[in-house]
Amino acid sequence: MTDRAVPNLPSRDFDATIAFYRGFGFEQAYRDDGWLILRRGELTLEFFPFADLDPASSSFMCSVRVDDVDELYRHITSAGVVEKTVGFPRVHPVTTKPSGLRIGNLLDIDGTQVNLIENLSSSSAR
Repeated sequence: MTDRAVPNLPSRDFDATIAFYRGFGFEQAYRDDGWLILRRGELTLEFFPFADLDPASSSFMCSVRVDDVDELYRHITSAGVVEKTVGFPRVHPVTTKPSGLRIGNLLDIDGTQVNLIENLSSSSAR
């Protein structure tokens, strides 16, 4: 097995987290009262219960790196997550940064910022 790191993120409600992430392709891989694992292809997100989390003051964050960030962004917006500057959930569009990386952002229902980053080898081919 390849070495890897997996983000551990808060969830105020596992059922709501599953429903939200399922909208853009994540499926439940494991669940018990204290842990939830969701997968979308090679992406894995793990969640722990945090019932009292205030999304507006959350500082949780992770990055997902994908070959086609536009495809993932389309799935997220097709699931009903809209571009806006306040509230949860929301997305910020994919843009090319001075580094050359193409990055968008998702803020999930619990206020966690998920950076959507296109793999450099994919974005350099554009």
